[in-house]
Amino acid sequence: MTCDRLTDRALIVTGAASGIGRGTALRLVAEGGRVLASDVNAEGLAETERLAAAVADHGGSLVTKVADISDEASANEAVATAVEAFGKLDGIANIAGMLRSGRTHEFDLDTWERILRVNLTGTFLMCKAALPHLMETKGAIVNAASTSSSFGHPWMGAYAASKGAVWSFTQTLAVEYCKVPVRANCVAPGSVHSGITSNVEFPPDLTKDESKLVRRIMSPTGFGDPADVASVVAMLLSDDGKHLTGECIRIDGGTHA
Repeated sequence: MTCDRLTDRALIVTGAASGIGRGTALRLVAEGGRVLASDVNAEGLAETERLAAAVADHGGSLVTKVADISDEASANEAVATAVEAFGKLDGIANIAGMLRSGRTHEFDLDTWERILRVNLTGTFLMCKAALPHLMETKGAIVNAASTSSSFGHPWMGAYAASKGAVWSFTQTLAVEYCKVPVRANCVAPGSVHSGITSNVEFPPDLTKDESKLVRRIMSPTGFGDPADVASVVAMLLSDDGKHLTGECIRIDGGTHA
């Protein structure tokens, strides 16, 4: 990686202990960003920090902060730590999320509420804390939606509801803060190898007709990698995306083409 378009940018990446979050943090560091990597998984963050040292270039660096974005105090502390470390905040990538699958009529309320708390409320809390600082720098927000935000994904009701709401919330931010300006966009991964995809379990008693529904969420070109999403996030946080706001970019290998 030789691009330096994020040099001197102060950035936050949530969900940075694995998968797309880790890939994004590493990409931003490689492009010169000063990154606060956040997650609930301290061990995973330590590995991300180790990997970042190998790709740091153009002044890029990474610090870590263990935080639960679904808790307001913890989210506020993560943002405050980044501002204290870097003196400003230019952008945030809200990648943290969770997925559990199952038939909707069998899905328990506690799991439903936990998924919404992490995916939707966590995104809101991080944006709320970050916005005053982003307004000062005319920064950018990238939120993680999903292909399930706009296309029916069977057995993923809670996840799809949370990610659809993230997309709607992001559109609202894009309009509400367009005069500052603070830009707000989404990436919508699908068929991408990440920790979250390991929690996709299809009901064991699928009928033959039901099993055909799996085709809706399978990419005709195979699975992508976290780096494929990270490259788009980096573009959206850089000046290359300066005329993009209120968009949701699908990264799904043509699944819903």
